[in-house]
Amino acid sequence: MLEHGLSTISQHNTAYPSSVLRRLGDKMPAGLTAIGNVEILKNKSLAVISSVKCPGHIILKTYDLMKQLRDAGGTVIGGFHSPMEQECLNILLKGKQPIIVCPARSLEGMRIKAEFKKPLEDGRLLILSPFVAKHNRISAERAEYRNRFVAALADEMFVPYAAPGSKTELLCAEAARWSKSVVRLDLGDTLQLAAC
Repeated sequence: MLEHGLSTISQHNTAYPSSVLRRLGDKMPAGLTAIGNVEILKNKSLAVISSVKCPGHIILKTYDLMKQLRDAGGTVIGGFHSPMEQECLNILLKGKQPIIVCPARSLEGMRIKAEFKKPLEDGRLLILSPFVAKHNRISAERAEYRNRFVAALADEMFVPYAAPGSKTELLCAEAARWSKSVVRLDLGDTLQLAAC
């Protein structure tokens, strides 16, 4: 069970991210629940979102970029659910940069992973959820909403791979309509780490 305090951020709280209000409009969550350092929300952040299946050459390039990003110290946000995203998180947890993890479920009753405990204690990890207590199980619908929430919250998006016709590809198009910078390795884009 939770060993760290659970806090709530309502829409009327000054800590509620204005980017979420602006981009999601009437689809924004009424409140957010958080475990960890909510001050991380003030940082410029880079979302990492990837389709489940990812070509080998993109996986290797992404690993290298995550190591560079980890060393550069920028704040990274994601659901870290797909295999590619999980590997990115494993690399980032070995660094010192701030991380925001957004599970596709509520935080109430959630077990804190062992690898999260030290970053939480160090104040460099925030676990953030747009879901209420009754949404205590992950679903495809919640994962899709979570990814949209992550994209709305972040300043920029890094997408190693968006499978053709996938929900990730649709999310990239929506983020572009928000005038958000979206870097896709599968399209040959280059991630400028200094900008993160």
